[in-house]
Amino acid sequence: MASSSLLKLATILSLVVSILLALHTQKTSSVDIEDEDEEYVLDTPPVNFIRSRSRFLASVIKKGTQCHAERSNICNGVSANIGTGLLYCCKKHCRNVLGDKNNCGRCDNKCKFGESCCNGKCTNVVFDVNNCGTCSNKCAPGVKCQYGTCGYA
Repeated sequence: MASSSLLKLATILSLVVSILLALHTQKTSSVDIEDEDEEYVLDTPPVNFIRSRSRFLASVIKKGTQCHAERSNICNGVSANIGTGLLYCCKKHCRNVLGDKNNCGRCDNKCKFGESCCNGKCTNVVFDVNNCGTCSNKCAPGVKCQYGTCGYA
């Protein structure tokens, strides 16, 4: 009888821990995405980009910068941050489609709960051994990713 109660308690605790880890993963990825202070350094600034006294300032775009897809667009397929970013004009704002959970791979492609946008693909970071807990966090060979942690036991 005691072992049955202990088994039920262990099952409930494991469910609670998995839910908390999934919520924590979701919350941390949302914070990263909503960080409007993020800046993108363009890999090759356009020739007629914003006139500036500094060449460096002319090659930086802040996340959320306004853009117009129909007119002169400052972020239409522009590579940034040494190839780790790809900027597109989504709903009149510059977004990195390689890492933006609300515009993953293309504008308006939202990732599901528990997923992060890893290199333009919605990825379940709770169980993916190549993106465990966060993008590009690889588990050691033979080690499983469980609940966003490599080798969770």
